[in-house]
Amino acid sequence: MAEYAEEPSSEPLYVLRHSTAHVLAAAVCQLHPGTKYAIGPPIENGFYYDFELPEPIGESDLRPIEKKMAEIIRKRLPFVQVKLPRAQAIELFKELGQTYKLEILEAEAKDDEVISTYQTGDLFVDLCRGPHVRDSGDIHAFKLMRLAGAYWRGDEHNKMLTRIYGTAWPTREELDQYLHDLAEAEKRDHKRLGRELKLFAFDERTGAGLPLWLPAGATVRREIERWIVDEEVQRGYQHVRTPDVARLDLYKKSGHWDRYHDSMYPPMRFEESGEVLELRPMNCPHHILVYQTELRSYRDLPLRIAEIGNNWRFEKSGELSGMNRVRAFALNDAHIFCTPEQLEQEVRGSLELAMYFSEVLGVDEYWYRLSVRDDTKAKWIGGEAEWSAAQAALAGALASLDQVYRLGPGEAAFYGPKIDFQVRDAMHREFTNSTVQVDFQLPELFDLEYVAEDGGRRRPVMVHRGAAGAMERLFAYLIERYAGAFPTWLAPTQVVVIPITDAHLPFAAEVAARLKRSRIRVDLDDSQERMNKKIREAQARKVPYMAIVGDREREAGEVSVRDRAGAQTAEPLEDFAQRVALEIAERRR
Repeated sequence: MAEYAEEPSSEPLYVLRHSTAHVLAAAVCQLHPGTKYAIGPPIENGFYYDFELPEPIGESDLRPIEKKMAEIIRKRLPFVQVKLPRAQAIELFKELGQTYKLEILEAEAKDDEVISTYQTGDLFVDLCRGPHVRDSGDIHAFKLMRLAGAYWRGDEHNKMLTRIYGTAWPTREELDQYLHDLAEAEKRDHKRLGRELKLFAFDERTGAGLPLWLPAGATVRREIERWIVDEEVQRGYQHVRTPDVARLDLYKKSGHWDRYHDSMYPPMRFEESGEVLELRPMNCPHHILVYQTELRSYRDLPLRIAEIGNNWRFEKSGELSGMNRVRAFALNDAHIFCTPEQLEQEVRGSLELAMYFSEVLGVDEYWYRLSVRDDTKAKWIGGEAEWSAAQAALAGALASLDQVYRLGPGEAAFYGPKIDFQVRDAMHREFTNSTVQVDFQLPELFDLEYVAEDGGRRRPVMVHRGAAGAMERLFAYLIERYAGAFPTWLAPTQVVVIPITDAHLPFAAEVAARLKRSRIRVDLDDSQERMNKKIREAQARKVPYMAIVGDREREAGEVSVRDRAGAQTAEPLEDFAQRVALEIAERRR
């Protein structure tokens, strides 16, 4: 939320969008006298500005603001930097009644003797380090996108401000292309498709952020989970089941309570027994307990413990977003306990598994971030040597796979550095899907040991690994990636059998039974609707194949096959069954 304190960028799009945010603020202040303005940073694909307005505004007010911005742009008002002594800057913003700027001066520039401001002609002055374009006439293509509410400094105890989002591009052609891409992406919105395709639902009676997986969505999830478990078992993982709750003391010992209690559910206290239980925010303490059920030998290592475990985090209501941000989620999680000598190879194996999952699922736009600690010592536990060894193992594994990465200072877990798979979805949002984390600290906190080859006791290293991420977020990604038209192996219904008339129902039932013997998910549409409407309904459900049968098909032992793209063929029933079964078995995209 700190804008003034951030290091300014001279990157052209940053400068353009920063300048457009100032024009937005100038226009709003002109149209709505008495407005108090907070911050207006550039963001990916655009910018925003937060305001405390004297009266509420709605989406219909964006057009007049755009017109006022265009008027300011036509005047080619210069952006002029004016540096002021601190006392004079405070006096300026006091006179303007800009309380948020005064608060920023106190919080982010309290040690600065000289304060940088920027004036947009004689219309607007802002607390700003710049840089900006030469004048407002250098802004050629912009659009205001939407309104939103935003708490000042992201704190729900502060005042709710009005946030206006916009976008700006060097040319009208680039703006038009962006808006076109955005419209196409909106068609893929997982919240809309989830409702239309009856994949999941939310109900206020269960609570915010707690999704109900409907039969179709649960089918997709089940297929993904079965595939994940089978693949992990094949690669030497041992799957376990552990409870969703534990005594609060477990999370205090692991350090999670101290660091994350604000986003954890309230403890459940039982007066009779004195127990205090807590819904788990992650699975690692439970897997440590699995490790400690017996004394391990070096011959047992690496020990790969995996689980698709339910996690609970009490996210703020304003941060919840469909399946992307929920309060209960199932994480494809694993913890590898290994010797220091095995560490880099285990990291590499974890990366290879995540890459394989991504390839099969179609997660095809991602990059690696090596997330390391920064200089804020209170955020991290452990010594320099261990952190260096952990970072070297992560970097070495990436290098061995010829993968490039970017550093992410301050993005490490509190117990160690990690590799994050940063994914961009169909809506152009970026999120962390998979992680590989190296941890020397929790084994120390829990006094983990194994018997070494010389008979002595040694401390194992932990690798925390989420190869496919949370089922909920992955599901949201896949809905948008495929616009609801899942690959055949994942489709809730893979074939709909459609009889042309009721007289063809017996043969249609035979076709459905034959396909089911090949473990193909089949619906027989025996409704009273006409054939063409049945086809349209199957297409609306995005079913991969429709098998249409009438007199000719019954006599020839064939099916008339129509796929959801509209292609049509006539095939012997047996050939069709084998073809679809092979497509499913190979998990083709």
